[in-house]
Amino acid sequence: MFKHSITALLLLFGLQAMAEQPPLAYDRISFSVSTGESVANDTLVAVLYAQQEGTDASRLSRTVNRTIEKAVKIAKSNPAIKVRTLDYTTSPRYQKQKLSGWRVRQSIRLESRDATALSELIGELQQELNVGSISYTVSVERRAESEERLIGKVIAAFNRRAEMISRAMGGSGYRLVQMNINNSDRSPPRPYPLRAMAMEANAAAAPPTLEAGTRRLEVTIDGTIELKP
Repeated sequence: MFKHSITALLLLFGLQAMAEQPPLAYDRISFSVSTGESVANDTLVAVLYAQQEGTDASRLSRTVNRTIEKAVKIAKSNPAIKVRTLDYTTSPRYQKQKLSGWRVRQSIRLESRDATALSELIGELQQELNVGSISYTVSVERRAESEERLIGKVIAAFNRRAEMISRAMGGSGYRLVQMNINNSDRSPPRPYPLRAMAMEANAAAAPPTLEAGTRRLEVTIDGTIELKP
């Protein structure tokens, strides 16, 4: 009786372990497909900063704050331009391993799809601010539109590839096991040469000419299919 009970328990545990094991899968194939398109950059982004150096940290801070507040107020007067403040830093300066003064710095970020308006604003703000960087990018709206088109194309390409693989392997079709959709930006930011811009701004009152260019957006599918016999 005792032996039969042990045998029954062992059989129960064995069936339970078998039930917990994942089912065996055969004829699974993983592959990836991608598609992309060139999209015109439609948004100009600039980072400008105010910086002061000296021995009186409080005075430096007040000067930088006033400069940034003025710049933000001017930028906000144009509804086509988005502005936000960035990092604020106060760092010590040393000379011969002794504290000799302080450097206070704060940046603002300007963004607009109206490149003409923003380039004119940059020229105006350069009277009191320094330019940290200027680059073109694709707006969130245009990027979303492009990705929607590309997702439809890449899914169609994935299905064609899966059907081709199924026929080549002698299968009657396929089941989709998993699919991951990823987007990427294959183009680096398009910076504008700051030295040239500064020379133009100083030599003439007119703002610099900026060329937007294009950016390549891509969508990739990494997926796994299981062939039907």
